[in-house]
Amino acid sequence: MIPQGGTLANDPGTVQQPSKTYRIDPISKRIVGTIDSLESVKQTVSQILQTERFEHLIFSSNYGAEVANLQGKSESYIRAELGRRIRTALLQDDRILDVQDVNISVNGDEVLAVFTVVTQFGSFEAQKGV
Repeated sequence: MIPQGGTLANDPGTVQQPSKTYRIDPISKRIVGTIDSLESVKQTVSQILQTERFEHLIFSSNYGAEVANLQGKSESYIRAELGRRIRTALLQDDRILDVQDVNISVNGDEVLAVFTVVTQFGSFEAQKGV
């Protein structure tokens, strides 16, 4: 006899994990309480962009941004690649929905990318320098 039906009465589906995490004070480099929602995503964006991808074994290969090898490249190459690399790095976090309005400015040998991060909690502006 073959069983019929096969559905679960209480199908949990996809469960969104909480966004609450420890707040790291950027000045003292110490944990100073907890944060949630948009503040948590802002801290995560900062940490992702400060971590070079594939450099630290403690992080998965999906964590961090590949920006160190842009140093010394031509201005046109950096303009073409930096926005894409930032977007790729940040979209690994499922709380981040999009990275928009990427504006890259070059001043001598310094490059600054300013962009808007759209999250499920709201939007905010962030930046990354190379």
